[in-house]
Amino acid sequence: MKAVVVIPARYASTRFPGKPLAQLLGKPLIEHVYSRACEAKTVDRVIVATDDRRILEVVRGFGGDCVMTGTGHRSGSDRLGEVAGSLDADVIVNVQGDEPLIDPAVIDGVIQVHGRVHPPDIATVAVSLDAESDYTDRNVVKVVTGKDGYALYFSRSAIPYGWQAGSDEALRHIGIYAYSRAALQDFVSLPAGKLEQMEDLEQLRALENGMSILVVKVDEFNGIGVDTPEDLLKVEDMMKKMKAKAEDPAPGAGEDAP
Repeated sequence: MKAVVVIPARYASTRFPGKPLAQLLGKPLIEHVYSRACEAKTVDRVIVATDDRRILEVVRGFGGDCVMTGTGHRSGSDRLGEVAGSLDADVIVNVQGDEPLIDPAVIDGVIQVHGRVHPPDIATVAVSLDAESDYTDRNVVKVVTGKDGYALYFSRSAIPYGWQAGSDEALRHIGIYAYSRAALQDFVSLPAGKLEQMEDLEQLRALENGMSILVVKVDEFNGIGVDTPEDLLKVEDMMKKMKAKAEDPAPGAGEDAP
């Protein structure tokens, strides 16, 4: 099973123009995402798909693989669809270009489920929803699954109704998608659905058309999507703390340790 990660990256972001090229600890944001994706053990190739030559030049400048795409795509997955036609891959993974802390193990997780006897059309990720503030926040996408782990519905609304802290019925969706090659081709050929437009969630296009989405649950997810310059500062602070923790020797690890 051959897997390729495609990172959609466009320059014209409404809230943060030029976001992929914003500097984060001395490197462009897109380079951090690319490097993390390359660390995934089950990935054969990582590609940035962009509609802007400035991004193309920067990615190629740090040694990354990058291709140009059209400018009229409705979503990141639609941009993947354009690239997919030229790829030799069984599984194509959409990794968001604004997730510099994406865990490579999460990428491996959504790829590995495609090795099942009966694989899903699409695999994605979710983590338990623990805070009421997230439950009611429309910017936090929720997902409800059946007993088999397959998605029943995604929403910006507080679902399921009556959720309480500590329950495992409500999950926060993490926007990474691993498509089988055939499923991606089918997905991008479909018109935008009514629910997709109402919720502004592309994955609902798949559910509206009977495609299966397996939700891989993870224990924790520390990534922060960079949507604004303020988010970039938060991620920078997190990365500095992570670096300091990694460089700080563990207690008892010095010369006097037994």
